[in-house]
Amino acid sequence: MTEEYVILVDEQGHQLGLQEKMQAHRDGALHLAFSVLLYRDSPSGREYLLHQRALEKYHSGGLWTNTCCSHPRQRESLSQAGVRRLQEEMGITLTAPLTDVGHFCYYAKLDNKLIEHELDHVLIANGEGMVFTPNPAEVMTYRWWSTAELQLQLQQAPQLFTAWFAQVLTLAQRTHSEW
Repeated sequence: MTEEYVILVDEQGHQLGLQEKMQAHRDGALHLAFSVLLYRDSPSGREYLLHQRALEKYHSGGLWTNTCCSHPRQRESLSQAGVRRLQEEMGITLTAPLTDVGHFCYYAKLDNKLIEHELDHVLIANGEGMVFTPNPAEVMTYRWWSTAELQLQLQQAPQLFTAWFAQVLTLAQRTHSEW
């Protein structure tokens, strides 16, 4: 297996260097990340495609989260990275453009003695009519969630979701309300 590296950044997003991915997660080093959230409009309102992380993931196994997420590689744009990870995780060949709707910085202690400290860019796209072939090493299951259902579950059972998901959803919804 090839070593993976993350791009270390400051809080303004200026690149500071590279660090091996697992070491960055042990150290809690601030690094660049992205979260893709596909949406569709239904008669009952906006829906978002979420997946439940495979139990074997290096952290947050079994938790619900956005459509996919990861870290861009060196010399890879966020959009290129999002398209790549949609294919690798969900088996989705994206036909709609990804839109970067903003970013946030967060710090969370996770299971397996790992720390997520990320400058996370939220990328959204219309996922209407897309076909999925999820990678079982990445995804336990997936489904579309209505906005109302997500808001209720985040209030009543936040432990079912990854540490970053509520912020991803908030940013995506704020952006959609401005359209």
